[in-house]
Amino acid sequence: MKKLTLAALIIGGFAAQAQAQSNVTIYGIADAGIVGERGGAAGSVTKVTSGVGNASRIGFRGVEDLGGGTSALFQLEAGTKIDTGETDAALFQRQSFVGLKNKDLGQVTLGRQYTMLYNALSKIADPFGAGFAGNAKNLFATGGAGTRVSNSIVYTSPTVEGFSADVQYGMGEQNGDNTAGRQLGFGLNYAQGPLKVSLVHNNKNNDTAAVGATPAVRRDRVKNTLLAANYDFGVAKAYFGYETDKGAGSSPLPVANAYGYKVAPKASADSSTLLLGVGVKAGMGTVLASYIRKDDKQNNQDANQFGIGYLHPLSKRTDLYAMVAKMSDKNGAGYTIGNNTEAGTGDKAYNLGVRHIF
Repeated sequence: MKKLTLAALIIGGFAAQAQAQSNVTIYGIADAGIVGERGGAAGSVTKVTSGVGNASRIGFRGVEDLGGGTSALFQLEAGTKIDTGETDAALFQRQSFVGLKNKDLGQVTLGRQYTMLYNALSKIADPFGAGFAGNAKNLFATGGAGTRVSNSIVYTSPTVEGFSADVQYGMGEQNGDNTAGRQLGFGLNYAQGPLKVSLVHNNKNNDTAAVGATPAVRRDRVKNTLLAANYDFGVAKAYFGYETDKGAGSSPLPVANAYGYKVAPKASADSSTLLLGVGVKAGMGTVLASYIRKDDKQNNQDANQFGIGYLHPLSKRTDLYAMVAKMSDKNGAGYTIGNNTEAGTGDKAYNLGVRHIF
């Protein structure tokens, strides 16, 4: 009860602030749908899920003009579940950062933030936007620290002739070792006219610092490099993504053993993933489709995923969706069809739902 009361007070306080000041905005997404999954050890699964296309959330963002082309900014974002009404265990664990922005020098923010890797995949390479059945998250390395990094510093350069750059440093914060657990990200971006391209690299130190009598553990670094692009032809938009993953933990399995194999699938420490996608205008809505190929160079446990779906807008902020996807695993691979908030249970899935953005 104390936690709920505290959360209510915090949200109420920000709501009052938003009404008093025009530079503070309340925003969010309410997304829920029917999800059907087939083909896994769990058998036939049908359920109502929150956050099928985009995780349901409520957030607060604000900007204060400090003069001289400089402004202060912040963002706090909390996750919620439309199907049960539950909130995340930590109130603002989706995003929480504060920083400064200058029109000539760029922007610096500190806190819990998205990685360049996830931003490039979800905003540029994947026609499904890292959501719905058919999304790219289960085959690209975007889970856990590949999505967000706590205790991080992000610098974003100004945009010059369509070019910009991002740098992220996530502190491991393990006592006695300044490198254990730290994470580095780099991104070079181009966006002008119908073309968007990002080349990003993420490097994570998997070492664990010594604690008392427990010695330090040294592991291979995780290295993920992604080239993401899309091109808008007007009636259609083409999508492309290609990622290489090196090191133990560089391409984790979304589910440990979803199909109940006697010999569980192995996560690859050396793989590449290719995505080809398209979004085509159809009547009032858009047809989305993609093909994803996972090439496991270590275990030869490859996978192919096909996804197709339709988004139908009811307004500028509300749409209906219908999606379906199929995974073909090879040589005992264990990849599943998921959605934005769930890893999934089998090799086939469909989604029917509604999403409102406010």
